[in-house]
Amino acid sequence: MHSRIATVAFRGIETIDVEVQVHITNGLPSMAIVGLADKSVAESKERVRAALSSLGLALPSKRIAINLSPADVLKEGAHFDLPIAVALLVAMGVMPEDSVIDCLILGELSLNGSLQPVSGVLSAALAASASDRRLICPVACGGEAAWAGSIDVIAPNDLTSLLNHLRGAQTLTPPSPHVEPDQSTPLDMADLKGQETARRALEIAAAGRHNFLMIGPPGAGKSMLAARLPGLLPALDAREALEVTMLHSVAGQLSAGGLIQQRPFREPHHSASMAALVGGGARAKPGEISLAHNGVLFLDELAEFSRPVLDALRQPLETGQVVVARANHHVTYPARFQLVAAMNPCRCGYLGDPARACSRAPQCGRNYSARISGPMLDRFDIIIEVPEVSGQLLFSTKAAEASSTIAARVAAAAKFAENHEGLMADVADNDPSSPSDTALDFGRYLSAEAAELLRLAVEKQQLSARGFYKVIRVARTIANLGQSQQVGREDVAEALAYRMMPLLA
Repeated sequence: MHSRIATVAFRGIETIDVEVQVHITNGLPSMAIVGLADKSVAESKERVRAALSSLGLALPSKRIAINLSPADVLKEGAHFDLPIAVALLVAMGVMPEDSVIDCLILGELSLNGSLQPVSGVLSAALAASASDRRLICPVACGGEAAWAGSIDVIAPNDLTSLLNHLRGAQTLTPPSPHVEPDQSTPLDMADLKGQETARRALEIAAAGRHNFLMIGPPGAGKSMLAARLPGLLPALDAREALEVTMLHSVAGQLSAGGLIQQRPFREPHHSASMAALVGGGARAKPGEISLAHNGVLFLDELAEFSRPVLDALRQPLETGQVVVARANHHVTYPARFQLVAAMNPCRCGYLGDPARACSRAPQCGRNYSARISGPMLDRFDIIIEVPEVSGQLLFSTKAAEASSTIAARVAAAAKFAENHEGLMADVADNDPSSPSDTALDFGRYLSAEAAELLRLAVEKQQLSARGFYKVIRVARTIANLGQSQQVGREDVAEALAYRMMPLLA
């Protein structure tokens, strides 16, 4: 008795076709799973045995061999439970083979035969759609799978309902596309008192998706500013939403199994390891930088992060992806995120305040900022000081500008750039070490006065090539906010003011 069932293995957000082959022959009763299966897959035989027993079925007292082909691809995860169970049912003659011959199947089995949600269903659904197959997955994942487009999704609650559906004794309702509920509380810029310079810099960062570093004493509002940045950004488009959802699905972080429509905002603690931040671990899972893809990664207390961990961000910030290397394979995850960071000027936090600064100032400030490498600092487009808020401002009843008003200006700037070819200032699309045509085209829109100011800045401030292009991009964003096709002297001057490296000298 022999059967074949299609499923997938995951390598990052990509899928690899896997065929579950079951062969039942005479011999001593046994069941073996081969094909480079990890421990969670090897344990499937116990879950499958118990699940079939819940149906009143017993495995035949024969030799059962289960092969996961191709044998040289590592198989990880409990989603192989359901395809193994279905392959056994077909081989035993309980389920007709033609009912599942065109299906891609994945799902985890409980001991009572119910199906548990698994990771990576959206990626599997897209693979099934590309190969013109139906998809069978747990009911909790049906709303996620339905976003793959014109694909027939069968989402049973348990093994019994799947068997009845395939036999024609029961009809399962096709799942509808589901949207992941937004668990975050809306945060408004109107809650922030004062900090007009920081508010302006945050608006520019939102309009151009620029990397942004804030330096200031404790309690100045740096974290409040960062937390309100997602509210200024445009919503995810369809392609971005699918990318974000696939990453969170592979990471097992979809709470309700639906499409994510809000831009991610990730804020890992400064004690995070390199594997947690950039990805890795035993199963090469995506890290925080990939989970922040198409969104914001906020690093609070930047100088408290391990220096090797911070320096590991340098390459992903340039390439928009991260490669997790293993001995037998490499996994590539997208990681195009907007980096926002905050730090104190020194360990005590009050450098420059004679009344509260420690006795080791200003050397303590230089030692503290030296924890961040120069190349890492060079990746920031905007670096500003966030001063302490005065008591007068705290007691002020004057209404501050709301996020909705600022978001409208950000959207208008993006629309203006779209309508005028060559005005886009997307930092992530350009590698400063090898400027693209788009980056070089910015020079066509610089006024003579702006170009002269930039030339003087390069000579006196010793800007790197990366810093030079970052200033141009920030200036272009400022001009877009002002609905101006030409970058003026004042735009370049403001952009240069945001490259405030002396704070870290």
